[in-house]
Amino acid sequence: MPNHPATPDHPAPLPTRRWTALLALEPPSLKGFDDPLVEWRRLFAELFGTFLLVLVACGGPVVNALSPGSISRPAAVAAPGLMVMAIILFMGAVSGAHLNPAVTLAFTLRRDFLWRRVPGYVLAQLAGATLACLFLWAVYGKVGALGATVPGAGMTDWQAMLTELVLTLGLASTILGTASRAQNVGPLSALAVGGYIILAGLWASPLSGASMNPARSFGPDLALANFSHFWVYVVGPLAGAVIAAGFAWILRGPGGDIGGVTAAQGKLD
Repeated sequence: MPNHPATPDHPAPLPTRRWTALLALEPPSLKGFDDPLVEWRRLFAELFGTFLLVLVACGGPVVNALSPGSISRPAAVAAPGLMVMAIILFMGAVSGAHLNPAVTLAFTLRRDFLWRRVPGYVLAQLAGATLACLFLWAVYGKVGALGATVPGAGMTDWQAMLTELVLTLGLASTILGTASRAQNVGPLSALAVGGYIILAGLWASPLSGASMNPARSFGPDLALANFSHFWVYVVGPLAGAVIAAGFAWILRGPGGDIGGVTAAQGKLD
């Protein structure tokens, strides 16, 4: 009997399919997972992109600790937005450039992204953020609290959490809106997303740190072994992402259109 390549008509043997899915960091389901080589490209893109984002987001406080006053607050909050803009432009077509578990959740709730791929993306994002903070620690020392996000002076954890919720609601709404079929603006979405991150930081960084990203907050907390405020930067962003997905349904109906799917998953075959 001839050996057929794995296709929908001639699927690979069950054990092979299970191992292939596991290698792609996907659950070993019986059907419907991607080529692991393609998926690993996506996962590497998420790891590398999140590394670059956290490097500049956490690097600002580190540089200021080494050279006090060398980086102004506007510059420190602009850097992550500009980096996200660059990452979307140079590798958004590979993985969708989520760089953020909250963004991955929002895309998934909109049916633009597959639930089985969520664990791999989140692990890659957490790993990228951790590597960035370990790099800062190894090269410059454990200074500037490695850019850890904490509630601002006089702010309670609950106030900071609600601030993060609203900020992430706006961020996820911007991402979902510019990725939808109704308003897909292609590369210009990088300007909208990067611009929003800068504006949110200018307004709210003294209040909560304007993280809007559990991975960005996870990296320094893990390096410092201090998770005392971490729940703020998990609950707030994830809740904001859930609400943003609901608002997107109210504004544009169900997701899953080709524009949103392409933006969320990239264009790799």
